Amino acid sequence: MSKQLTFADYAVFIIYFIAVSVYGYTVYRKREKNEHDAKAYFLAEGSLTWWAIGASLIASNISAEQFIGMSGEGFFLGIAVAAYEWIAAIALIIIAIWFIPVYLKNKIYTMPQFLKTRYNESTALIMAVFWLFLYVFVNLTSILYLGAVAINGLAGGEYLHVIMIGLAVFALLISLGGMKVVAYTDVVQVAVLIIGGLVTTYIALTTVGQYFGVGENAIAGFKVLMEKAPEHFKMIIPRPTATSSQLEINKYLTFPGLMSYLAGIWIINLNYWGCNQYITQRALGADLQTARTGILFAGFLKLLMPLIVMLPGIAAFVLYENGHLPQLVGGKDGAYSAILTFLPTGLKGLSVAALTAAIVASLAGKVNSISTIYTLDVHKKYIQKEATDKSQVNIGRYAVFAAMLLAVMFTWNDLLGIGGVGGFTYIQKYTGFISPGVFAMFILGMFWKRTTGTAAIVGVISGFLLSVLFNEFAPALFGNETLLYTAWPTGKIIDGIQVFEIPFHICMGLSFLFTMLLMIAVSFAGPKVNPKAFELDTEMFKIKPQTTVMIVITLLVIFALYAKFW
Repeated sequence: MSKQLTFADYAVFIIYFIAVSVYGYTVYRKREKNEHDAKAYFLAEGSLTWWAIGASLIASNISAEQFIGMSGEGFFLGIAVAAYEWIAAIALIIIAIWFIPVYLKNKIYTMPQFLKTRYNESTALIMAVFWLFLYVFVNLTSILYLGAVAINGLAGGEYLHVIMIGLAVFALLISLGGMKVVAYTDVVQVAVLIIGGLVTTYIALTTVGQYFGVGENAIAGFKVLMEKAPEHFKMIIPRPTATSSQLEINKYLTFPGLMSYLAGIWIINLNYWGCNQYITQRALGADLQTARTGILFAGFLKLLMPLIVMLPGIAAFVLYENGHLPQLVGGKDGAYSAILTFLPTGLKGLSVAALTAAIVASLAGKVNSISTIYTLDVHKKYIQKEATDKSQVNIGRYAVFAAMLLAVMFTWNDLLGIGGVGGFTYIQKYTGFISPGVFAMFILGMFWKRTTGTAAIVGVISGFLLSVLFNEFAPALFGNETLLYTAWPTGKIIDGIQVFEIPFHICMGLSFLFTMLLMIAVSFAGPKVNPKAFELDTEMFKIKPQTTVMIVITLLVIFALYAKFW
């Protein structure tokens, strides 16, 4: 059960590296004739297939914070954390039917462009700058740090900075080729990610079976998990009572049962998948049917993700609780790495390749989005208005390099303190504060013609302030029990005072609700129909029979999963 990688593990990893590099170069050579076409570079306009869009969405979404963070939440919470993935599949259906037609009909290529077209230039510039800072100093840094730490642990713990540079350079090489190279190499990345992840899950389950005397059988091992940790196979975390332990309260604070489904989890998913340049960019260059099919294909793949990123965490919990996982260090976030120590020679290399694939794909996708927003929404509009296509592509490449260099600099000695709070928590904390305001701004902008530019600015500012209020100050200001929320003890004591907290999902729901009300009130002061409102018609939202079939299958699978594990 050594953490050290052998020659066979390195050989498997090198084969993966060569395969991605050669395929990426081949794709790049095929688009050399369009090398200086800005839309081809940033959006791969018209050249992505549905399966490339779907695979790229997943490869960009799944990274170290999922492998490490979500596996850790599987260790702590159990199957309830799978809601992030399964609700995402439903969110992708909503986006495919209602969001993407609005973007494509109005020729939207970036999220700041959406805000300028629908509201005004001030709103677009504010959010462009905000997204650039968020993507560089929150997303890029946390993905790079957590990924380097995870792989370094598997490689022996002595190569953190070398691995950090290696991940950055690998992602840089892919992203310099533009969106088409990023998307098509993501197909290889997601295949490695899924195969390597499933292998890890299989080994975890057979290891459980072996230790508990039911044989090296994955199905038998899964039954052992359900028998030894039945509380880990409940989708709904019960609301605490007067007799609940602090552990039970902490679980509810992390995922507050049914209240999550009434508030936060929908805002998280719809904002992430529908209002996020990093994600939507893959579909914005395609025709409507291709974009829809690709997004729904991503929804299918999301149904598989808990097998890969959550189940190993539950296996780690059962093994640890029964004294079979002494190599677990670092609490729940060490669960995935501890499980990897059971992998035999060669397969450990495959799992490292899967983890690397997830990290590199996310890094490449993120810097490509940074490059797109900076070049199209900042540089061309405010610095070099007459920039040619060739100039835009070059500026985009400079932006890619600058963003990655900044990420490495701030991650080198963990200047942002990511290690102190954990990468998954770090991302959720800073993106969660802004999500309610951004989502309210987008949803009203798409579907309510009266929404004004003033309301949009009020929405993004109030959404942030309300998020801070409910997350940080509400219990102290308004009490622990109100009509709107219940704050629960965290188990922490500061200056002799017990700290109380409102579950994060509920805070997000309350922030979104009041932000929407404020935006609606401000918009009523404007004209009944905003001149910048989008023209919508029912034809935009009609779906083809094959699309309906994909939607129905996805919903049936989700219904069956919830019926089984409710």
